[in-house]
Amino acid sequence: MSRLYLDACCIIYLEEATGTFHAAVVARILRHRADPRSIVVTSRLSRLECRTLPLKNADTGLLLAYERFFSGKRVFVAEVTPAVIESATELRARFGFKTPDAIHLATAIEAQVDRFLTGDATLTRCTEVAVEVLVP
Repeated sequence: MSRLYLDACCIIYLEEATGTFHAAVVARILRHRADPRSIVVTSRLSRLECRTLPLKNADTGLLLAYERFFSGKRVFVAEVTPAVIESATELRARFGFKTPDAIHLATAIEAQVDRFLTGDATLTRCTEVAVEVLVP
């Protein structure tokens, strides 16, 4: 079973972007989902990051799109546990990552994913998980 972690930016590209970033995320997810046993993993933090602006703007259509994504088949939303926070603290101290990025990486490590998909090349400094930078 293959486990692909989606950083919140990738979910936003998937649901909100048009053009090259949207197409790149769709292509990568389709390639991943070719294996019927594969799953997509993300953090509970992604729900916060993705839904904040649509909630602020009362964009019910976009909120519904996010709800469909997060409750989708073969999507696992991992909790931000005390172990994730401890790991994120260490990652932040070692690499100087922003707190949300450290939480995402720590969640991916804790969930034992095969790949971490992001649009942020600075996250490749983390060697505990294979980071793949989305290229449009």
